[in-house]
Amino acid sequence: MKIVVAAMGNMVAGHFGHCENFIFFDTENGKITAQNVVPNPGHRPGFLPNFLADRGAQVIVSGGMGGGAVDIFNERGVEVVVGAQGDARAAVEAYLRGELISTGEVCHEHQHENECHE
Repeated sequence: MKIVVAAMGNMVAGHFGHCENFIFFDTENGKITAQNVVPNPGHRPGFLPNFLADRGAQVIVSGGMGGGAVDIFNERGVEVVVGAQGDARAAVEAYLRGELISTGEVCHEHQHENECHE
């Protein structure tokens, strides 16, 4: 399974579209087998969910995410986990143990990442 984390360096980003990079974690049998960092190619409506799905993302983890991105991921069959925070690798490990559960919160005003949960 390929799990992607929207990140600021190695930490889960507060908002999906405004992250610095995406960390792709390859997993097998509940363990991380590889990781690859890809710089954010730019925030444009509808682009990033397709960009990540086209690269094999099966799960996306982020602190927050707008409704349009959630809808596209859902259409592409990518599981969305929002409400995550802290170290990206630790978040993926928690997901693999069944301990990281999405809050389901969708950002409505997200010009800046700190506005996601207001």
